[in-house]
Amino acid sequence: MDVTQQKSADQTTIQEGEIVFLRSAKEVGSLSYHFVGIGGSGMSGLAEMLHSRGYMVSGSDLVESTATQKLRRRGVTVNIGHNESYLDDKMNCLVVSAAVQADNPELKWAQKRGVRVKKYAEMLGEFSRQIDTIAIAGTHGKSTTTAWLAYTLFQAGRDPSFVIGADVEQLGGPSGAGLGKQLVVESCEYDRSFLNLHPWAAAILNIEIDHLDYYRDLAEIIGVFGEFAGRVNQNGLIVANGSDINVLQALAGYDGRCEYFSTAGAAQWQVGNLKYQKGHGKFDLIFEGQSMGRVRLSMAGEHNVANALAVAALAHEVGLSHAEICTGLEGFAGAGRRMSYRGEAGGVVILDDYAHHPTEIKVTLAAIRAKYEPRQLWCVFQPHQHSRTRFLLREFAGSFGDADIILLPEIFFVRDSEELKREINAEQLAEKIREQGGQAHYLGDFGKIADFLTENVKPQDVIVTMGAGDVWKLTDELMVRFR
Repeated sequence: MDVTQQKSADQTTIQEGEIVFLRSAKEVGSLSYHFVGIGGSGMSGLAEMLHSRGYMVSGSDLVESTATQKLRRRGVTVNIGHNESYLDDKMNCLVVSAAVQADNPELKWAQKRGVRVKKYAEMLGEFSRQIDTIAIAGTHGKSTTTAWLAYTLFQAGRDPSFVIGADVEQLGGPSGAGLGKQLVVESCEYDRSFLNLHPWAAAILNIEIDHLDYYRDLAEIIGVFGEFAGRVNQNGLIVANGSDINVLQALAGYDGRCEYFSTAGAAQWQVGNLKYQKGHGKFDLIFEGQSMGRVRLSMAGEHNVANALAVAALAHEVGLSHAEICTGLEGFAGAGRRMSYRGEAGGVVILDDYAHHPTEIKVTLAAIRAKYEPRQLWCVFQPHQHSRTRFLLREFAGSFGDADIILLPEIFFVRDSEELKREINAEQLAEKIREQGGQAHYLGDFGKIADFLTENVKPQDVIVTMGAGDVWKLTDELMVRFR
């Protein structure tokens, strides 16, 4: 299904409060959009997609980056710093990232003149009406699965557009504007952001309790995923995890097309003759009882076998052949900061991962253990958010079973109140880990952790830095020290 070919080429109607992108060629060239915070992965991707379709696009950001440089090479005007002088009366819409504050001079200029202002998520949602959008949702695995599907489509010659919350070397970055019919987008439930989208197809990978600084409880989270399902085109498809009871509950009232995947139960999409070699899954890809081919994944971990089934189901819906699907599944090497190999120095393997939820920690450490057994495994975990650490303290403490030694800096502070910051700290997490039999040390900062590792790590050991904050910076220091 190609949504764009169902619209009239000379459509000019603008619905109140919305941006309608499909215009005549003459009007397209006269519409101007300015992006404040254009260097972000989502913002830069959306700006590039609009620019590639003939719209006038400009933007600004606080710092230079690979994203701003890429946009300039595409012909987009990008300024560093924020100033109202970048704007003029011809501008139709100001698009702002979530990080833009109310006192931003460009935002104040637009508000004063009555120029329409859209948040990034709202603008992406409007754009998703005009292209076959495939939205990847779930508590875990969104970035990997989104990137994996985009890669598989690229390998099959489909040239999709994509927006991913992680850097992806095989795709040339976290976002891009292709000439194909599909937009593949990572879809986050925080702040109900994904309810802005109008997907043609979607995946719901899993649902767990998270973002309790925003949601009341698990029931509310399940409910919002149900709302997300209701936004998927009735002629499209939802691909869902049939082994996840919360996903099944979210879809209980859904009456559209749905295909389920499962690595362990009955579903349309399954694996057969599954074996693991150094943590890498090898299996027969099965759809409705028929094998589509034998696949060996480049990424380790049981969770990636499930992610592969979601990719296969969506690629099949787009129309890829069995061979094209299997080629894409085997060739993808992973998204940035997802069990990423940073290097080996002095015989020590150094990895980095984005895991910041107990389930993500558990499955990632299990995958590392399977891949590098019997080496000693050191995990430097930086907790992310005081609220998440407090609400899931027991679950965090029980998630490090596959690590030999756990080192903790202080919690990465974001979004929480100062009061909550005083109620919980990483030393309390270290105590809980020790209560459950783990060997955990609270060291406070990266400098002390680097010193501890330098003094105690032996050749052939494995170190993984883990968390959604800035713990990745430690890997550069470790590479220098061990080299």
